[in-house]
Amino acid sequence: MTDSLPGPLSADQILRFEAEGYLLLRGMVPAADCERMLAVTQDHLRRAVPPIEYEAEVGYEGAPASLDAPGGRTARRLRNAWQRDASFHDWAASPTLVAGLGQLLREDVVLSLAHHNCVMTKHPDFGTATGWHRDIRYWSFTRPDLISVWLALGHEEAGNGALKFIPGSHRIPLAPGQMDALDFLRPEVPENQALFAQGVTPVLERGDVVLFHSKLFHAAGRNDSTQMKASVVFAYRGKSNVPLAGTKSAAAGEVAVGTQ
Repeated sequence: MTDSLPGPLSADQILRFEAEGYLLLRGMVPAADCERMLAVTQDHLRRAVPPIEYEAEVGYEGAPASLDAPGGRTARRLRNAWQRDASFHDWAASPTLVAGLGQLLREDVVLSLAHHNCVMTKHPDFGTATGWHRDIRYWSFTRPDLISVWLALGHEEAGNGALKFIPGSHRIPLAPGQMDALDFLRPEVPENQALFAQGVTPVLERGDVVLFHSKLFHAAGRNDSTQMKASVVFAYRGKSNVPLAGTKSAAAGEVAVGTQ
């Protein structure tokens, strides 16, 4: 399902988000804004402006064995996007985005600085795949109902590691044993294989945005192209859905970005 977003979300869009767990909004961000964010990303990668998470530090299958191994300084994401440049926080707090999120959350909107708040990069050769997971797995809030916002700064498809989703999976009950110790869906479990078969990979172009529920299962493959892929990602909650005291979710601060 795809839609553009010239203004507030329609009733149909809201219903589809609630049913499928995600909503694709074509051409939401102007090309010039995307180019500015991409230019900052490329500059910060070139200068290794911290904080950066490297593939070697995450340690997924196929990642470099250490920071000193070949490809060991391959960035997986630039952290603290909100704090890096005005282009990122201008987008993250843009009135149109906040208005749509307010409709879905049904209350005032707060941006988390503890989760996402980054530019995800996927490089050829050393950029690793990510298994099927939910964003809420390591987040601690009163309710597991947040929204992740993914902005494509360029073309994204299966061949360069685009996001894939299992529609409606934010609503499914899970049986014991379907998840591994890191809260990924175990690929050898028959029930999970049936879920994987339902996965879809939307093709994104520069300026396209995907809103998806924090309980929606999603994954991404390797980048088999010759060009780096970059995407800006933020996470939002409703005002009443506060982070639990003493957790990582409460430690990094938040930004009240708009009212309903």
